[in-house]
Amino acid sequence: MEAFRLGKRAAAASLLAVAPIILGSTGLRTNFDERILAAHNRERSAVGVPPLQWNDELAAGAKQWANHLARTGSFEHSPDEPGAEPIGENLWGGTPDAYAPDAMVGLWISEKQHFKTGIFPSNSRTGKVDDVGHYTQLIWRKSAEVGCALSRGRSEEVLVCRYSDAGNVMGENPL
Repeated sequence: MEAFRLGKRAAAASLLAVAPIILGSTGLRTNFDERILAAHNRERSAVGVPPLQWNDELAAGAKQWANHLARTGSFEHSPDEPGAEPIGENLWGGTPDAYAPDAMVGLWISEKQHFKTGIFPSNSRTGKVDDVGHYTQLIWRKSAEVGCALSRGRSEEVLVCRYSDAGNVMGENPL
């Protein structure tokens, strides 16, 4: 009987060891880039705009800026490069290790409650572009690529997503 119990324990231990492989890992940050992209594209699909594609170059620039923000404790958009094509940018900050990628993007999507169709910057039901600016960038029809990166500072994490073509262009319709 003792051999049977040991055999069951060994089998159970083996199953636990391979469970992540069989079931796929479901950690808070597993497949981070794919989940960030999927969260963007679910909302873009819901409003009828084409999906974004992941861009590693945008992600690399986002990582540099996220690292800067985390290191300095500042929270501001990156300056535009003189003479370079503008790049759209969304920023998020929150408690380290507390948010899934979908929840980070979800904060920007929550601005949809204030969004109204029309010509930018007249897209906010409140009259304040700051109430919808992250959302309009996220759904901006002419944006085709995104790259994002997360960095951890002393007291918060910072997510930076960069978009090409840039959105929030005065006089244009996001959709």
